[in-house]
Amino acid sequence: MKKYVLAGASSRGLTMYAIPITENFQDCAVLTGVFDINPGRAEYVSEKCGHIHAYDDFDRMIDAEKPDCVIITTVDAYHSDYIIRSLELGCDVICEKPMTIDADRCRAVLDAEEKYGKKVVITFNYRYAPFPTKVKELISGGAIGTPFSVQFEWLLDRVLKLSGHGASYYRRWNSLMQKSGGLLVHKSTHHFDLINWWLDARPQKVAAFGALNVYGVKNSGYGAINCRSCEHTDKCPYYYQLTDFERDFYAQNESYDHYYKDRCVFSDEVNIYDTMSVNVQYDKGQLLSYALNATTPYEGWKASINGSKGRLEAFLPETGIQAAETPYNIVRVFDLDDNITEYKISKDTGNHGGGDERLLETLFRGERPDPLGHAAGVKAGTDSIMIGIAANTSIREQRLVDIDELLGRAR
Repeated sequence: MKKYVLAGASSRGLTMYAIPITENFQDCAVLTGVFDINPGRAEYVSEKCGHIHAYDDFDRMIDAEKPDCVIITTVDAYHSDYIIRSLELGCDVICEKPMTIDADRCRAVLDAEEKYGKKVVITFNYRYAPFPTKVKELISGGAIGTPFSVQFEWLLDRVLKLSGHGASYYRRWNSLMQKSGGLLVHKSTHHFDLINWWLDARPQKVAAFGALNVYGVKNSGYGAINCRSCEHTDKCPYYYQLTDFERDFYAQNESYDHYYKDRCVFSDEVNIYDTMSVNVQYDKGQLLSYALNATTPYEGWKASINGSKGRLEAFLPETGIQAAETPYNIVRVFDLDDNITEYKISKDTGNHGGGDERLLETLFRGERPDPLGHAAGVKAGTDSIMIGIAANTSIREQRLVDIDELLGRAR
Protein backbone atom coordinates (compact mmCIF):
# COMPACT_ATOMS: atom_id res chain seq x y z
CA MET A 1 0.00 0.00 0.00
CA LYS A 2 1.54 3.29 -1.15
CA LYS A 3 0.77 6.60 0.49
CA TYR A 4 0.06 9.66 -1.68
CA VAL A 5 -0.53 13.37 -1.11
CA LEU A 6 -1.90 15.94 -3.54
CA ALA A 7 -0.16 19.26 -4.25
CA GLY A 8 -2.74 21.49 -5.90
CA ALA A 9 -6.46 21.47 -5.09
CA SER A 10 -7.52 21.84 -8.72
CA SER A 11 -10.47 20.30 -10.52
CA ARG A 12 -7.99 18.05 -12.35
CA GLY A 13 -6.40 16.99 -9.08
CA LEU A 14 -9.80 16.24 -7.58
CA THR A 15 -11.42 14.36 -10.45
CA MET A 16 -8.40 12.63 -11.99
CA TYR A 17 -6.58 11.56 -8.81
CA ALA A 18 -8.17 12.33 -5.44
CA ILE A 19 -11.62 10.82 -6.00
CA PRO A 20 -10.39 7.79 -8.02
CA ILE A 21 -7.77 6.92 -5.37
CA THR A 22 -10.41 7.19 -2.66
CA GLU A 23 -13.09 5.23 -4.51
CA ASN A 24 -11.35 2.83 -6.91
CA PHE A 25 -7.83 2.07 -5.67
CA GLN A 26 -8.30 1.45 -1.93
CA ASP A 27 -6.53 -1.91 -2.27
CA CYS A 28 -3.22 -0.38 -3.37
CA ALA A 29 -3.20 3.36 -2.66
CA VAL A 30 -4.22 5.76 0.07
CA LEU A 31 -4.50 9.56 -0.19
CA THR A 32 -3.78 11.18 3.16
CA GLY A 33 -3.30 14.90 2.49
CA VAL A 34 -3.98 17.80 0.15
CA PHE A 35 -2.08 21.10 -0.10
CA ASP A 36 -3.10 24.35 -1.73
CA ILE A 37 -2.51 28.05 -1.18
CA ASN A 38 -6.31 28.38 -1.37
CA PRO A 39 -7.54 26.80 1.89
CA GLY A 40 -11.15 26.79 0.72
CA ARG A 41 -10.44 24.53 -2.25
CA ALA A 42 -8.18 22.32 -0.13
CA GLU A 43 -11.03 21.84 2.34
CA TYR A 44 -13.41 21.03 -0.50
CA VAL A 45 -11.10 18.26 -1.73
CA SER A 46 -10.70 17.03 1.83
CA GLU A 47 -14.46 16.73 2.29
CA LYS A 48 -14.91 14.84 -0.99
CA CYS A 49 -12.19 12.36 -0.04
CA GLY A 50 -13.16 11.22 3.44
CA HIS A 51 -11.88 14.31 5.27
CA ILE A 52 -8.21 13.76 4.54
CA HIS A 53 -5.88 16.36 6.06
CA ALA A 54 -5.82 19.77 4.34
CA TYR A 55 -2.70 21.96 4.45
CA ASP A 56 -1.67 25.46 3.40
CA ASP A 57 2.04 24.64 3.84
CA PHE A 58 3.65 22.05 1.55
CA ASP A 59 6.65 21.16 3.72
CA ARG A 60 4.40 20.73 6.74
CA MET A 61 2.24 18.30 4.80
CA ILE A 62 5.24 16.21 3.77
CA ASP A 63 6.61 16.19 7.31
CA ALA A 64 3.27 15.18 8.81
CA GLU A 65 2.09 12.64 6.22
CA LYS A 66 5.44 11.14 5.13
CA PRO A 67 4.12 10.09 1.71
CA ASP A 68 5.77 7.74 -0.74
CA CYS A 69 4.71 9.92 -3.65
CA VAL A 70 3.48 13.47 -4.32
CA ILE A 71 0.89 14.07 -7.06
CA ILE A 72 1.34 17.56 -8.51
CA THR A 73 -1.67 19.31 -10.05
CA THR A 74 -0.90 22.99 -9.42
CA VAL A 75 -0.79 25.82 -11.95
CA ASP A 76 1.83 24.84 -14.57
CA ALA A 77 4.37 27.51 -13.62
CA TYR A 78 4.78 25.93 -10.18
CA HIS A 79 5.12 22.28 -11.24
CA SER A 80 8.90 22.43 -11.16
CA ASP A 81 8.94 23.98 -7.66
CA TYR A 82 7.01 21.08 -6.20
CA ILE A 83 8.78 18.43 -8.27
CA ILE A 84 12.15 19.62 -6.99
CA ARG A 85 11.03 20.08 -3.38
CA SER A 86 9.38 16.64 -3.37
CA LEU A 87 12.59 15.04 -4.62
CA GLU A 88 14.61 16.93 -2.00
CA LEU A 89 12.30 15.58 0.71
CA GLY A 90 12.70 12.00 -0.48
CA CYS A 91 9.42 11.49 -2.37
CA ASP A 92 8.66 10.09 -5.79
CA VAL A 93 6.56 12.32 -8.04
CA ILE A 94 3.57 12.03 -10.36
CA CYS A 95 3.19 15.33 -12.23
CA GLU A 96 0.48 16.52 -14.56
CA LYS A 97 1.68 17.74 -17.92
CA PRO A 98 3.45 19.99 -18.76
CA MET A 99 6.48 19.23 -16.59
CA THR A 100 7.17 22.98 -16.43
CA ILE A 101 6.97 26.06 -18.68
CA ASP A 102 10.46 27.39 -19.50
CA ALA A 103 14.03 26.26 -20.15
CA ASP A 104 15.47 27.34 -16.78
CA ARG A 105 12.83 25.43 -14.83
CA CYS A 106 13.24 22.41 -17.08
CA ARG A 107 16.99 22.35 -16.53
CA ALA A 108 16.44 22.57 -12.76
CA VAL A 109 14.13 19.52 -12.83
CA LEU A 110 16.66 17.50 -14.85
CA ASP A 111 19.41 18.40 -12.39
CA ALA A 112 17.24 17.54 -9.37
CA GLU A 113 16.21 14.13 -10.71
CA GLU A 114 19.85 13.24 -11.36
CA LYS A 115 20.88 14.49 -7.90
CA TYR A 116 18.22 12.81 -5.76
CA GLY A 117 17.58 9.61 -7.72
CA LYS A 118 13.83 9.45 -7.11
CA LYS A 119 11.23 8.57 -9.73
CA VAL A 120 9.31 11.24 -11.67
CA VAL A 121 6.33 10.27 -13.85
CA ILE A 122 4.78 12.75 -16.28
CA THR A 123 1.16 11.88 -16.99
CA PHE A 124 0.77 11.79 -20.77
CA ASN A 125 -2.69 10.25 -20.79
CA TYR A 126 -3.18 10.56 -24.56
CA ARG A 127 -0.53 7.87 -25.05
CA TYR A 128 -2.83 5.39 -23.31
CA ALA A 129 -5.93 6.01 -25.44
CA PRO A 130 -6.67 3.21 -27.97
CA PHE A 131 -6.64 5.45 -31.07
CA PRO A 132 -3.14 6.99 -30.65
CA THR A 133 -1.94 3.59 -29.44
CA LYS A 134 -3.03 2.03 -32.75
CA VAL A 135 -0.99 4.65 -34.63
CA LYS A 136 2.07 3.80 -32.53
CA GLU A 137 1.51 0.08 -33.05
CA LEU A 138 1.31 0.46 -36.85
CA ILE A 139 4.41 2.65 -37.12
CA SER A 140 6.42 0.42 -34.76
CA GLY A 141 5.31 -2.61 -36.78
CA GLY A 142 6.69 -1.13 -40.01
CA ALA A 143 3.38 -0.35 -41.72
CA ILE A 144 4.87 2.70 -43.48
CA GLY A 145 8.53 1.81 -43.18
CA THR A 146 10.88 4.49 -41.88
CA PRO A 147 8.93 7.66 -41.04
CA PHE A 148 10.09 10.76 -42.95
CA SER A 149 7.63 13.53 -42.08
CA VAL A 150 4.52 14.36 -40.06
CA GLN A 151 1.72 16.85 -40.63
CA PHE A 152 -0.29 17.28 -37.43
CA GLU A 153 -3.21 19.62 -36.80
CA TRP A 154 -5.09 20.05 -33.52
CA LEU A 155 -8.34 22.02 -33.43
CA LEU A 156 -10.01 23.46 -30.31
CA ASP A 157 -13.61 24.59 -30.71
CA ARG A 158 -15.01 27.92 -29.60
CA VAL A 159 -18.71 27.05 -30.06
CA LEU A 160 -20.42 26.94 -26.68
CA LYS A 161 -23.17 24.58 -27.80
CA LEU A 162 -20.47 21.97 -28.53
CA SER A 163 -17.93 22.36 -25.72
CA GLY A 164 -16.35 25.79 -26.09
CA HIS A 165 -13.12 24.08 -25.07
CA GLY A 166 -10.87 26.39 -27.05
CA ALA A 167 -12.50 29.50 -25.63
CA SER A 168 -12.27 28.11 -22.09
CA TYR A 169 -8.47 28.48 -22.03
CA TYR A 170 -8.89 32.24 -22.40
CA ARG A 171 -11.12 32.44 -19.30
CA ARG A 172 -8.70 30.66 -17.01
CA TRP A 173 -5.15 31.13 -15.73
CA ASN A 174 -4.02 29.34 -18.92
CA SER A 175 -4.47 32.65 -20.78
CA LEU A 176 -1.42 34.10 -18.99
CA MET A 177 1.90 33.20 -20.60
CA GLN A 178 3.69 33.56 -17.27
CA LYS A 179 1.52 30.85 -15.70
CA SER A 180 0.99 28.35 -18.52
CA GLY A 181 3.67 28.98 -21.12
CA GLY A 182 0.77 29.48 -23.54
CA LEU A 183 -1.02 26.69 -25.38
CA LEU A 184 2.21 25.68 -27.15
CA VAL A 185 3.36 24.43 -23.75
CA HIS A 186 0.20 23.74 -21.75
CA LYS A 187 -1.81 22.03 -24.49
CA SER A 188 0.68 21.14 -27.21
CA THR A 189 2.86 19.18 -24.80
CA HIS A 190 0.31 16.36 -25.29
CA HIS A 191 0.59 16.57 -29.06
CA PHE A 192 4.34 16.91 -29.25
CA ASP A 193 4.69 13.96 -26.91
CA LEU A 194 2.50 11.79 -29.13
CA ILE A 195 4.59 12.67 -32.18
CA ASN A 196 7.89 12.12 -30.34
CA TRP A 197 6.56 8.76 -29.11
CA TRP A 198 5.26 7.69 -32.52
CA LEU A 199 8.56 8.56 -34.21
CA ASP A 200 10.79 7.33 -31.38
CA ALA A 201 12.90 10.41 -32.03
CA ARG A 202 14.09 13.52 -30.20
CA PRO A 203 13.40 17.08 -31.44
CA GLN A 204 16.40 19.28 -32.26
CA LYS A 205 15.47 22.52 -34.03
CA VAL A 206 12.27 24.58 -34.00
CA ALA A 207 10.82 27.51 -35.97
CA ALA A 208 7.35 28.92 -35.22
CA PHE A 209 4.78 31.66 -35.70
CA GLY A 210 1.86 32.71 -33.50
CA ALA A 211 -1.00 35.18 -33.44
CA LEU A 212 -3.94 36.24 -31.26
CA ASN A 213 -6.83 36.57 -33.70
CA VAL A 214 -10.05 36.08 -31.71
CA TYR A 215 -9.49 36.55 -28.00
CA GLY A 216 -7.83 39.32 -25.98
CA VAL A 217 -8.58 43.01 -25.59
CA LYS A 218 -7.73 44.05 -29.16
CA ASN A 219 -10.40 41.76 -30.63
CA SER A 220 -13.49 43.18 -28.90
CA GLY A 221 -14.97 46.24 -27.27
CA TYR A 222 -16.17 44.05 -24.41
CA GLY A 223 -14.27 43.53 -21.21
CA ALA A 224 -15.05 42.91 -17.54
CA ILE A 225 -13.56 41.13 -14.56
CA ASN A 226 -15.72 38.12 -15.29
CA CYS A 227 -18.89 37.08 -17.09
CA ARG A 228 -21.01 37.49 -13.97
CA SER A 229 -20.19 41.19 -13.73
CA CYS A 230 -20.37 42.01 -17.46
CA GLU A 231 -23.01 44.26 -18.99
CA HIS A 232 -22.71 42.54 -22.39
CA THR A 233 -23.97 39.07 -21.38
CA ASP A 234 -26.93 39.23 -23.78
CA LYS A 235 -24.67 39.99 -26.78
CA CYS A 236 -21.37 38.26 -26.11
CA PRO A 237 -21.03 34.88 -27.89
CA TYR A 238 -18.60 33.77 -25.18
CA TYR A 239 -20.80 34.50 -22.18
CA TYR A 240 -20.28 31.62 -19.76
CA GLN A 241 -22.33 30.50 -16.78
CA LEU A 242 -20.51 28.59 -14.07
CA THR A 243 -21.62 25.05 -13.41
CA ASP A 244 -22.84 24.04 -9.96
CA PHE A 245 -19.46 22.44 -9.29
CA GLU A 246 -17.56 25.54 -10.43
CA ARG A 247 -19.67 27.77 -8.17
CA ASP A 248 -19.00 25.53 -5.16
CA PHE A 249 -15.34 24.82 -5.86
CA TYR A 250 -14.14 28.09 -7.38
CA ALA A 251 -16.60 30.97 -6.90
CA GLN A 252 -17.16 30.22 -3.20
CA ASN A 253 -13.40 30.40 -2.63
CA GLU A 254 -12.48 33.43 -4.74
CA SER A 255 -11.85 35.57 -1.66
CA TYR A 256 -8.66 33.64 -0.89
CA ASP A 257 -6.81 34.18 -4.17
CA HIS A 258 -9.14 36.21 -6.47
CA TYR A 259 -9.09 33.51 -9.14
CA TYR A 260 -12.15 33.72 -11.40
CA LYS A 261 -13.19 30.69 -13.41
CA ASP A 262 -15.33 32.84 -15.73
CA ARG A 263 -12.86 35.62 -16.58
CA CYS A 264 -13.58 37.62 -19.72
CA VAL A 265 -11.95 36.07 -22.82
CA PHE A 266 -11.31 39.65 -24.01
CA SER A 267 -9.39 40.66 -20.89
CA ASP A 268 -6.37 42.90 -21.41
CA GLU A 269 -4.38 40.34 -19.42
CA VAL A 270 -4.70 37.66 -22.11
CA ASN A 271 -1.23 37.35 -23.64
CA ILE A 272 -1.09 33.90 -25.24
CA TYR A 273 -1.69 32.97 -28.90
CA ASP A 274 -4.81 31.35 -30.33
CA THR A 275 -3.34 30.50 -33.78
CA MET A 276 0.03 28.73 -33.98
CA SER A 277 2.26 27.07 -36.56
CA VAL A 278 5.45 25.13 -35.73
CA ASN A 279 8.14 23.33 -37.76
CA VAL A 280 10.46 20.82 -36.08
CA GLN A 281 13.54 18.90 -37.20
CA TYR A 282 14.32 15.64 -35.35
CA ASP A 283 17.59 13.91 -34.55
CA LYS A 284 16.81 11.08 -36.98
CA GLY A 285 16.03 13.50 -39.79
CA GLN A 286 12.23 13.51 -39.60
CA LEU A 287 10.36 16.76 -40.15
CA LEU A 288 7.19 17.92 -38.39
CA SER A 289 4.70 20.54 -39.55
CA TYR A 290 2.32 21.31 -36.67
CA ALA A 291 -0.66 23.63 -36.27
CA LEU A 292 -2.81 24.44 -33.23
CA ASN A 293 -5.91 26.59 -33.60
CA ALA A 294 -8.18 27.48 -30.65
CA THR A 295 -10.82 29.30 -32.71
CA THR A 296 -12.42 26.58 -34.85
CA PRO A 297 -16.04 25.36 -35.33
CA TYR A 298 -15.31 21.80 -34.15
CA GLU A 299 -12.68 20.02 -32.10
CA GLY A 300 -10.35 17.16 -32.94
CA TRP A 301 -7.06 16.26 -34.59
CA LYS A 302 -5.60 15.04 -37.87
CA ALA A 303 -2.24 13.39 -38.48
CA SER A 304 -0.52 12.31 -41.69
CA ILE A 305 2.76 10.43 -41.46
CA ASN A 306 4.81 9.73 -44.58
CA GLY A 307 7.38 6.94 -44.67
CA SER A 308 9.63 4.87 -46.91
CA LYS A 309 6.87 2.31 -47.57
CA GLY A 310 3.75 4.44 -47.52
CA ARG A 311 1.57 6.92 -45.66
CA LEU A 312 -0.62 6.77 -42.55
CA GLU A 313 -3.62 9.07 -42.04
CA ALA A 314 -5.55 9.40 -38.79
CA PHE A 315 -8.52 11.64 -38.03
CA LEU A 316 -10.26 11.93 -34.68
CA PRO A 317 -13.14 14.47 -34.52
CA GLU A 318 -14.13 15.11 -30.91
CA THR A 319 -17.09 17.50 -31.27
CA GLY A 320 -19.54 18.41 -34.03
CA ILE A 321 -21.38 16.41 -36.69
CA GLN A 322 -18.34 14.36 -37.72
CA ALA A 323 -17.83 13.12 -34.16
CA ALA A 324 -21.41 11.82 -34.01
CA GLU A 325 -21.50 10.08 -37.38
CA THR A 326 -19.93 6.70 -36.53
CA PRO A 327 -19.18 4.57 -33.44
CA TYR A 328 -15.53 4.27 -34.42
CA ASN A 329 -12.54 6.26 -35.68
CA ILE A 330 -10.39 5.25 -38.63
CA VAL A 331 -6.67 4.96 -39.33
CA ARG A 332 -5.81 4.49 -43.02
CA VAL A 333 -2.52 3.12 -44.33
CA PHE A 334 -1.64 3.71 -48.01
CA ASP A 335 1.08 1.55 -49.54
CA LEU A 336 3.15 2.31 -52.65
CA ASP A 337 0.97 0.02 -54.83
CA ASP A 338 -2.12 2.18 -54.33
CA ASN A 339 -3.66 -0.14 -51.74
CA ILE A 340 -5.51 1.22 -48.71
CA THR A 341 -5.89 -0.65 -45.42
CA GLU A 342 -8.44 0.68 -42.93
CA TYR A 343 -8.34 0.09 -39.19
CA LYS A 344 -11.54 0.90 -37.31
CA ILE A 345 -11.00 1.68 -33.63
CA SER A 346 -14.11 1.80 -31.46
CA LYS A 347 -14.64 5.07 -29.64
CA ASP A 348 -13.85 4.79 -25.95
CA THR A 349 -16.30 6.36 -23.54
CA GLY A 350 -13.65 7.14 -20.95
CA ASN A 351 -11.98 10.50 -20.34
CA HIS A 352 -9.45 11.68 -22.95
CA GLY A 353 -10.41 8.83 -25.26
CA GLY A 354 -10.01 6.26 -22.49
CA GLY A 355 -6.48 7.39 -21.70
CA ASP A 356 -7.18 8.58 -18.15
CA GLU A 357 -8.51 5.27 -16.89
CA ARG A 358 -5.68 3.24 -18.42
CA LEU A 359 -3.09 5.65 -17.05
CA LEU A 360 -4.52 5.41 -13.53
CA GLU A 361 -4.33 1.62 -13.63
CA THR A 362 -0.65 1.83 -14.54
CA LEU A 363 0.13 4.48 -11.91
CA PHE A 364 -1.53 2.84 -8.94
CA ARG A 365 -1.59 -0.90 -9.67
CA GLY A 366 2.06 -1.08 -10.59
CA GLU A 367 4.25 -1.91 -13.53
CA ARG A 368 2.93 -4.13 -16.30
CA PRO A 369 4.24 -5.23 -19.72
CA ASP A 370 4.72 -2.09 -21.82
CA PRO A 371 6.00 -3.12 -25.26
CA LEU A 372 5.01 0.18 -26.88
CA GLY A 373 6.56 2.34 -24.15
CA HIS A 374 3.45 4.11 -22.89
CA ALA A 375 5.03 5.13 -19.57
CA ALA A 376 6.71 8.53 -19.61
CA GLY A 377 9.25 10.19 -17.36
CA VAL A 378 11.44 13.28 -17.30
CA LYS A 379 13.03 12.53 -20.68
CA ALA A 380 9.66 12.53 -22.44
CA GLY A 381 8.50 15.47 -20.34
CA THR A 382 11.55 17.46 -21.42
CA ASP A 383 11.31 16.65 -25.13
CA SER A 384 7.64 17.59 -25.33
CA ILE A 385 7.79 20.90 -23.46
CA MET A 386 11.04 22.01 -25.06
CA ILE A 387 9.38 22.03 -28.48
CA GLY A 388 6.76 24.42 -27.10
CA ILE A 389 9.30 26.49 -25.17
CA ALA A 390 11.53 26.71 -28.25
CA ALA A 391 8.48 27.64 -30.35
CA ASN A 392 7.62 30.50 -27.98
CA THR A 393 11.21 31.69 -28.21
CA SER A 394 11.15 31.45 -32.01
CA ILE A 395 7.94 33.51 -32.21
CA ARG A 396 9.26 36.12 -29.79
CA GLU A 397 12.74 36.42 -31.31
CA GLN A 398 11.87 35.54 -34.94
CA ARG A 399 14.59 32.94 -35.34
CA LEU A 400 15.37 29.23 -35.63
CA VAL A 401 15.95 27.75 -32.16
CA ASP A 402 18.23 24.85 -31.23
CA ILE A 403 16.66 23.03 -28.26
CA ASP A 404 19.88 21.94 -26.52
CA GLU A 405 21.32 25.44 -26.84
CA LEU A 406 18.17 26.92 -25.34
CA LEU A 407 18.15 24.35 -22.53
CA GLY A 408 21.81 25.00 -21.80
CA ARG A 409 22.70 21.32 -21.49
CA ALA A 410 22.58 18.07 -23.42
CA ARG A 411 19.43 16.03 -22.92
